Amino acid sequence: MAQFTAEVFQNEFLPDGGTDVHAVVTITCAGAGEAGRGEGGEAAELIIVDTSGSMQGDKIYAAQTAAAAAIDQILDGTWFGIVAGTDGATRVFPYPNAETALVRMEPGARAEAKRAIGRLVAGGGTAMGSWLRLAKRIFESVPRATQRHAILLTDGRNQSEPPEVLASSVRDAQGVFQCDCRGAGVDWDVAELRGVSTALLGTVDIIPDAASMPRVFAELMQQAMSRGVADAQLRVWAPQGAQVLFVRQVSPQVEDLTGRRVDVNPLTAAFPTGAWGDESRDYHVAVRLPAKPVGSEQLAARVQLVVRDQVVAGGLVKALWSDNDVLTTRINPEVAHYTGQVELAEVIQAGLAARSAGDEATARIKLGRAVQLAEATGNAEATTRLKKVVDVEDAATGKVTLKRDVDRVDEMALDTSSTKTTRVKK
Repeated sequence: MAQFTAEVFQNEFLPDGGTDVHAVVTITCAGAGEAGRGEGGEAAELIIVDTSGSMQGDKIYAAQTAAAAAIDQILDGTWFGIVAGTDGATRVFPYPNAETALVRMEPGARAEAKRAIGRLVAGGGTAMGSWLRLAKRIFESVPRATQRHAILLTDGRNQSEPPEVLASSVRDAQGVFQCDCRGAGVDWDVAELRGVSTALLGTVDIIPDAASMPRVFAELMQQAMSRGVADAQLRVWAPQGAQVLFVRQVSPQVEDLTGRRVDVNPLTAAFPTGAWGDESRDYHVAVRLPAKPVGSEQLAARVQLVVRDQVVAGGLVKALWSDNDVLTTRINPEVAHYTGQVELAEVIQAGLAARSAGDEATARIKLGRAVQLAEATGNAEATTRLKKVVDVEDAATGKVTLKRDVDRVDEMALDTSSTKTTRVKK
């Protein structure tokens, strides 16, 4: 049975007139078990493969090999299926004449699914909204499968349907399934695919070469199968008159959950966190309180993780007003660290967007700030990736010059990894 623990990091002291309380809550899960084999309901997996015309040649072969590698990692008993995506969407396994839209994994189904994958042919356009709509219908056809996850692979942009169609399809899929998105090559749009993965509580990354595809797919499916807790909510209670400014996941990657708020009661809001394996995640919670006199103390928030309406872990965020400058000006290391990591993601994305638009002055300022933040927060991976896009003259001050010849793969890898964070060194 999964065991959860919670730990709160904050500086609870506020100056006279102070209102904003910040805390980082670390939640750790141990003993999660395997997907579909715990108390959280059965598991279902979909593999969505782009089979548009641009996938012809080595890419479609690599995609077939990758899908087969993922299938090998799916646990027996898991519901699963395969979707081929072009300017429409087709369920290629189970076959169209099957009684159900998903079948349980077992040796015979595994072998037959691989045969179906081997018959995939590339041709047509790209309409990811239709892929997501079909995935939603397929998942909903098996109500007992409450833990639902998809891997979506594409090598292009959503050019065969209006942007609003994709946007509405993403909205409709929220809360139905989670989706990890991977882009093959360099002809897809990072912001577009990030919009899908973020809304569906997944991840986005680049697969720069076809040879890496099977390994990436196998690892993604292994991770999905290790999440034995089907779904959890982060609930934040704040007192009457208080305002929850934001709730963000800040590790292992930055995800702003604020807009996904669902009110449980007038004082409590719930934020989705998706499925859990054996892992730790950090959440930054900010609450605005009415100012109180020096010496006053108040509970600013109660943060709890809830699984199947049961509280499994929680912590308290406190506020204490003081006139002691030593106490009130102290910055909590965890809060400072993740504030920097959030800004790092923002300036990387802004800098790359400015560079793409030809605004070199803004790109230099933003990417220089990114170098400075990566250095200050000890994010070695970000520093390494940034150095492939800029020449660093002084990391401490953020003085950089833009490289003239940048490999598109390096640029997209920096963009997709911008939300990955490093943890505070204890």
